[in-house]
Amino acid sequence: MKLKRLSYDFTVCQVANIEDIDLDKEFFFIAKTDEELSLVCKTADTPENTTARDDGWKGFYIQGVLDFSLIGVLAKISSVLAENGIAIFAVSSFNTDYILVKAGKFDKAMETLADAGYTVE
Repeated sequence: MKLKRLSYDFTVCQVANIEDIDLDKEFFFIAKTDEELSLVCKTADTPENTTARDDGWKGFYIQGVLDFSLIGVLAKISSVLAENGIAIFAVSSFNTDYILVKAGKFDKAMETLADAGYTVE
């Protein structure tokens, strides 16, 4: 399985109002529930009006389109990283999964996954 590094720095944050999010930006994930409005975005694109914010994330994704019938893809990646003391923040799109790791552990995460048999680009 091929993993592709993303060159951006990411922020995970909460915002009070969806209007604070610039929907014209190139890369972001939004989650809205009855309790919160969360945003994952490039750090450079983080809205000024956040109610909570955690900077310092780097990311990668699984290359290609993942069929919905596949089982355990994200579980295996997260297990390999967890066994090596690396926490993740995962988000998914229709096509694939995106995994964020704190920047200080990103190189170790990529090395660990390569050692586990993943192709890391």
